[in-house]
Amino acid sequence: MASMIRRPAVAGRFYPRNPDELRAQVRSFFPEVKRAHRAVGCIVPHAGYVYSGHVAGAVYARLELPSRCILLCPNHTGFGHPLAITSEGAWETPLGLLPIDSLLANALKESFPLLASDSDAHRAEHSAEVQLPFLQILRPDCSFVPIALGTRRYEILESLGHAIAGVVQAIDPGILLIASSDMNHYENDAITRQKDYKAIERILVMDARGLYDVVTNENITMCGFGPTVAMLAAARRLGAARTELVKYATSGDISGDRERVVGYAGIAVR
Repeated sequence: MASMIRRPAVAGRFYPRNPDELRAQVRSFFPEVKRAHRAVGCIVPHAGYVYSGHVAGAVYARLELPSRCILLCPNHTGFGHPLAITSEGAWETPLGLLPIDSLLANALKESFPLLASDSDAHRAEHSAEVQLPFLQILRPDCSFVPIALGTRRYEILESLGHAIAGVVQAIDPGILLIASSDMNHYENDAITRQKDYKAIERILVMDARGLYDVVTNENITMCGFGPTVAMLAAARRLGAARTELVKYATSGDISGDRERVVGYAGIAVR
């Protein structure tokens, strides 16, 4: 079993290595919410917790987290297969192990054969890992399937979304689709907010193709636009009808540096 456990790659850098510190920090990101709601999908950022944890926490606190999630993330490292899934074992964080939902993963591979079981794409990738402590604290019995996307081809991303929707409908309509993404990178705060809201506008009307086009045409460096496109394509097929921008911020809100920022959007899709 040890060879099937994916060890944490960014503990101590993106979030605390000490379990008590990690638990306390994650809980500090949850605002007082009177009522959580079920959702089909969501978009959450994946920077270091000091910068974007408050945005991710605001989203997770609004959701009734189910016991199964599909976690779509970008491939920042360039390693491994461009459509990489983990289909067995567990992922470790300082809070313990989060099991892979093998039944769900195998159904996804069968429905979308372009998916390949590949650990290289996930080994050093932070964008899925940083979501797990939120899931572990809010839903300790959760299992998940991570998919790292290194392709920019719209047709593949849309087809993956449609395949995910079919599997979710067949296996468990309550599965949550999580798209891990930061927004525009390393321009000044004003330009970043302007660019980000062009992308967010497309997301809020669940326009996957429109998001793809605006990111491409406006040179918006949204690292997880691929996961977001796939999630939106799936959510439409699953009957999602409402979206909510839960929180938006930039790294400048924390650091005070407005010249070179990264944008973060937290969005729920119901």
